[in-house]
Amino acid sequence: MDLTFTTRPDRGCLIVHLDGVLDLGSVPQVRQHLEHALNDGTRIFVLDLTGVRLIDSTALGMIVWLCKELSGDGGRVYVAGAQPLVLNVLQVTSVDSLVHITDSVAEAEAHISA
Repeated sequence: MDLTFTTRPDRGCLIVHLDGVLDLGSVPQVRQHLEHALNDGTRIFVLDLTGVRLIDSTALGMIVWLCKELSGDGGRVYVAGAQPLVLNVLQVTSVDSLVHITDSVAEAEAHISA
C-alpha cells in the first residue's frame, strides 16, 4: 500500500492518496495517520481511491469510523475516484450513504470550496 498525504490549507482539507489494496494488512497504518490528522484538527478528508483496486471489510470499517469521528463536528469525508469494483462494494454495503462520492479529487475540492 502506497500512502501519500497532501494538505490543502486553502481548501481546509486533507487529501489522502491511497494506492494498492486497502485491507487488514494496510488499514492500521492508514488509520493511524487519520487519527493524527483528526487530533491535529482536520475535519474534511478526501480519500483518493483512484489507485485502490480492492478493499475489504476492515477498510469499510475504517471509513465508517472516520465518519463517526467527524459526525457532529461539521466534518466530511469524500471518496474520490473509486474504481468500479471498489465503488460497488461501497454501494452494496451502504457506506456510500455516509460519504460524499466524487469522480475525482478535483471534483471533491470543488464541492469543498463551494
